[in-house]
Amino acid sequence: MICISVTPTSRQLAKVDLLNASRQGDLIEVCLDHLAKEPDIADMISGISKPILISCRRPVDGGAWKGTEDQRMQLLRQAIIAGPEYIELDLDIADKIPRFGSVKRVVSYTCLDHALGNVDTVFDRAKDAKADVVKFTWPTPNLESAWPLLAAVTKKRDLPVVGLGMDRAGLTFSLLGQKFGSPWVYAALEQGMEAHPGQATVWELNDTYSLSEINPQTRFIGVVGMGDVERSIVKSLNAAFRITELNVRCLPIQLQKSDKLGKMLDILKINGLIVTPQAGVYLGGLASKLEDVARNSGFVDLLLRKNEEWNGYNTLWRCCLKSLEKTIGVSKAGEHPLDRRNVLLIGSDNMVTALAYGIQARKGVLSVASPNDDDARQTAQMFKVRHVPWSNLYNTMCDVAVVTDPSVKVGSDNTQLSVSYLRPGMTVMDIGNLPGDTKLLEEARGRDCKVVNPSDVFAEQVAGYFKSITGKDMPPEAISPE
Repeated sequence: MICISVTPTSRQLAKVDLLNASRQGDLIEVCLDHLAKEPDIADMISGISKPILISCRRPVDGGAWKGTEDQRMQLLRQAIIAGPEYIELDLDIADKIPRFGSVKRVVSYTCLDHALGNVDTVFDRAKDAKADVVKFTWPTPNLESAWPLLAAVTKKRDLPVVGLGMDRAGLTFSLLGQKFGSPWVYAALEQGMEAHPGQATVWELNDTYSLSEINPQTRFIGVVGMGDVERSIVKSLNAAFRITELNVRCLPIQLQKSDKLGKMLDILKINGLIVTPQAGVYLGGLASKLEDVARNSGFVDLLLRKNEEWNGYNTLWRCCLKSLEKTIGVSKAGEHPLDRRNVLLIGSDNMVTALAYGIQARKGVLSVASPNDDDARQTAQMFKVRHVPWSNLYNTMCDVAVVTDPSVKVGSDNTQLSVSYLRPGMTVMDIGNLPGDTKLLEEARGRDCKVVNPSDVFAEQVAGYFKSITGKDMPPEAISPE
């Protein structure tokens, strides 16, 4: 069940917000602390078809109340008389406001600056304060900080527990709360109406993260990171799971280095992790087994738990090579697209090592360059190929130029790549901004180069994830690079 928080500032517009929210949510929270003038609460909530939860929060609890504490408590008492389904009461005032009629009491505890450790103690106090539902709110910048909040929801208790994980990583808690039976999760009606920065909208929860389809039997695949790329991966994979009628969905996770990660994943029954480039370096240590390319490059982008062991894979290099070969094509029957072609790898990140492995296997004639000559020289020595000093780059021609490192920018500075390097007929690939375009690719198209579209690489990548996780081919209509 989704609870949409409405934070009206005007009494005249409050009812409009409530009506809009009632069309999309299952429970509507009316936050009285944002109103400029005291409202007629009974009139405000009349005619709304969905259950109403009334709250009025102090700034210390993340609210916007500007009056006195006595005035706030009086407003909450008036709200109870108006007859909403729920009233939210802070733990420190709950025993001062008696139960009235059939209104259910949500007794809340908020800590804005750190995760709570004494969850059980707070729960017992809320129970003594005659709570019908216990609510916890605290910052959840990563999985570790959300862990006590998750434990509060997943543990069997006498009273139901809801939680509001602040920060963008509150998404993780919302989706897990849905799986483990939390009475409701919180969402904003639309962007600009969030109760806290980064809160997901109701549309995002359902359209991208498939909240309404999650149930106690749903199996989660973790996706590390919450940027645009990760969101596109989640949306595409969730669409594919839906089309193929698999009760599997993606769980966005924000991680930090932790020796407890393996245990947390076990408890949450997460048997797969899709990993961002930034996290792929240190998360490789979770795996007991690494495929050769993952071991040699020091980078994994997919972790799968098999036979009680985590196995690490580097799949992106295969997707890049497959897309690159499709773009190059072949001129003679039986010829390999990269056979005897001069390929220049530009960058000093882990993907350079992975792609060098693949290009050599395809019999490409490989050279390596980077603004950081020492790194490029080291990679070249590893594969016994030519190192091109950055100062000599423009005297070195190639058939194929591949940029892997997002730090390599187009420009005229000594450490940047000048577009004058591009020649008509050259094949150019830049994976520094997947699945989006780059300045280099825009310039390459204008100079009659063959360009490997990042959206094609992204489609190959996501399809590879789906195949590895399910053993099935990905429905092409599920791909969503937006």
